[in-house]
Amino acid sequence: MLLGPPTPDSSRLYALTVTEGDPAWAGPLAGEALGLPVFHVIESEIKSQVDDQVYQAEVGFAEMALDDPEQIIAAVREVREAGGVRG
Repeated sequence: MLLGPPTPDSSRLYALTVTEGDPAWAGPLAGEALGLPVFHVIESEIKSQVDDQVYQAEVGFAEMALDDPEQIIAAVREVREAGGVRG
């Protein structure tokens, strides 16, 4: 699953939702562990697979506006690795 939330907390929440189920137990994925591997669009594993011009046109400006991209990447990676999926 490819994610793009702009904060570490929102990225972690979305990642948890599609791996372990909705942690707030409020939505249709409450208790539904999908076990999907998750990546944030700004991770190098994803960037390296996208044509640079396309990436810059679609994501580049938004990425520059992020307060702390490394914390976002760490949050998603933490969830991914806790689920046994290594990126």
